[in-house]
Amino acid sequence: MAAKDFPALKNDLLLRAARGEPTERTPVWVMRQAGRYLPEFREERKHADFFTMCQTPELACKVTLQPLERFELDGAIIFSDILVIPQALGMTVNMVPGVGPQFPNPLVTPEDMKGLKRDVDVDKELGYVFAALTLTRHRLEGKVPLFGFCGAPWTLMAYMIEGGGSKNFSKAKSWLFNHAEASHELLDLITDVNIEYLVKQVEAGAQILQVFDTWAGELSHAQFSEFLLPRLTRIASSVKSKLKEKNLETVPMVIFAKGAHYALAELGQTEYDVIQLDWTMDPVEARKIVGPNKTLQGNMDPCTLYGDEDVITKSVEKMISDFGTHRHIANLGHGMHPTHNPERLGHFVDQVHKISEAKRKT
Repeated sequence: MAAKDFPALKNDLLLRAARGEPTERTPVWVMRQAGRYLPEFREERKHADFFTMCQTPELACKVTLQPLERFELDGAIIFSDILVIPQALGMTVNMVPGVGPQFPNPLVTPEDMKGLKRDVDVDKELGYVFAALTLTRHRLEGKVPLFGFCGAPWTLMAYMIEGGGSKNFSKAKSWLFNHAEASHELLDLITDVNIEYLVKQVEAGAQILQVFDTWAGELSHAQFSEFLLPRLTRIASSVKSKLKEKNLETVPMVIFAKGAHYALAELGQTEYDVIQLDWTMDPVEARKIVGPNKTLQGNMDPCTLYGDEDVITKSVEKMISDFGTHRHIANLGHGMHPTHNPERLGHFVDQVHKISEAKRKT
């Protein structure tokens, strides 16, 4: 299916909010909205492992659309994973049920970087993501905008060195202290691949992009400024400049530096249009820090969805009140949990629409 002649977009609330334009209600989507909390997703997982689903465009498209069939969400995000980039660089990544991602041969010393591919053919290695985006964009029939995404360089570096998740990221952080030059080299390599990957996602049909820096908050402000910020800044500026060079739309971009509350001012100076807040961040203070010209996204605590409908409604009321009715995209402060009840998410989505629309009329 060709990445052209896409159906006209019917609901552009999310894109308007990202650009700072007025909206009649607050748009809402949630991270990991296609995932294990949905019984229909679990049914698909019985027949294919995680990365097979990512690498099979028809399956990736199918599960991307599943939450849209249940909830009145204002955005879709392609079903994929941030760890497709380490795979494209030549590393093996396995998704172990009940454990998470595992790298059988992580990077132990800088010498191990010799095994990484330096000239990654993004079309060859990640063409399945682009095919899934194009297919999904057509299958959405213009219902809502489609997100593309990638993992930020530090978060990917941390996985590649730790070999999976970690409680303290001591192995990856030790590289920053003991192998600073190699760390800069690795981060730049990942950044270069990310830039090309994101541009090609837009070529394939993505209408908005998000960069996930899940482990940003594991670093000090000084380390963030030295190792992370320059790469995050370059991703946004380079993607936008390359899109212009190709005469493609410079789609809105979102940055989610989880836990990096100390970096909001710096992130506010980058070319990202939207800054995602995790649930520990105060939206009122965040707005003061980043100023009026950035859209904020978030940030209800995902665990609120374990509460009853009254608890969720009150949390949504506070969230809408704190963020205000302009330049806000409603979301959770992190992703859905596998044990969440889908009905609670449905209530969250409905209440965001109802409460934000009513607030605009008062």
